[in-house]
Amino acid sequence: MTLAAGLPQAARAQNFQTLAPTAILIDADSEAVLFEKNADEPVAPASMAKIMTVEIVFNELKNGRLTMDTEFTVSENAWRTGGAASGGSAMFAKVNSSVRVEDLLRGIIVQSGNDAAIAIAEGLSGTEENFARRMNQRAKELGLTQSTFRNATGYGHPEQKVTVRELAKLALHIIETYPDLYQIFAEREFTWNKIRQQNRNPLLAMDIGADGLKTGHINESGYGLVASAVQNGQRLILAVNGLKSSKDRANETRKLLEWGFRAFESRQLFDKGQVVGEIPVYGGDRRSLPLVAKKPVRVLVNRGEEERVTARIVYTGPLKAPIQKGTEVARIQVDRGDTRALEMPLYADADVQVGTLSQRALDGLLEMSTGWVRRAFSSVVDNI
Repeated sequence: MTLAAGLPQAARAQNFQTLAPTAILIDADSEAVLFEKNADEPVAPASMAKIMTVEIVFNELKNGRLTMDTEFTVSENAWRTGGAASGGSAMFAKVNSSVRVEDLLRGIIVQSGNDAAIAIAEGLSGTEENFARRMNQRAKELGLTQSTFRNATGYGHPEQKVTVRELAKLALHIIETYPDLYQIFAEREFTWNKIRQQNRNPLLAMDIGADGLKTGHINESGYGLVASAVQNGQRLILAVNGLKSSKDRANETRKLLEWGFRAFESRQLFDKGQVVGEIPVYGGDRRSLPLVAKKPVRVLVNRGEEERVTARIVYTGPLKAPIQKGTEVARIQVDRGDTRALEMPLYADADVQVGTLSQRALDGLLEMSTGWVRRAFSSVVDNI
């Protein structure tokens, strides 16, 4: 059962218009949502699916199960389906050649090479179908519950769907988890087999601080982009899809990022380690549990304007002892107007041991008579 507590604050929201049918813009530090439009609508990812392919490779490298010097063979299937013979974006790797993982990564990230993606998939999992199963398992581990992958390239498939919200979440994960490897996304060009290709991300050439991530386009998806940019120490992450042309994609993503950097200012709600609120505990040696966040709780609001901000703590109850300090037990959700601006985990700030028999009996009586553990409490946030 989910319990919540909240507090409204009077204010108003600023609007922004975009041609993108689906879009989301978030602040990386606070994970605050600055703008969203149909962000949870399932869409075909096209080559933006390669971000998940790359995440799996990065994870293998980080955990020592793979090295940059590991070589994979470009099979006839990878060459015919994704290489020069296919007519799509390719690294132009030669059939039956052995290519280092480091080069295959650049082939995927910079050149959007379908041949490189298939070679990676076959090298790690035997077949692209097996690799797609691995992509879905990894997506679940990362909390991407609305994403389904059917291949490593992003080729059209009726069951291959993602949301721009989850693409942005995946991008943030990669940026935070693999900072050294993420730098490959900022490389402007890559040459393989004597063929020099420019990075397809149009924002990299616009001098707006862009340093990633990935474009996508097939007939089913329209033109999409997952992007990130940094200005004055602030990083924004953007995901859009469904635009009608590459020109629209470049223009709309630039405008969204520029607006995001210009239009918002940070409002800190709680310091790192500050008690956000307390929630009831059932059967413990204490009746309530203080909650803290592991980083400052900040939300970005429209610069110079008052707007409605609501915050609530959400958890699954009844919360039963024992509970160890530092355990994630709840989440704080902050809405700016009608937009979910921030959601982040909250952790127990104290140990709770199993209570005495009399304490447990009293909690049981209270639960049966009043249902107190099912009531949302109202004193969580009173100073936003």
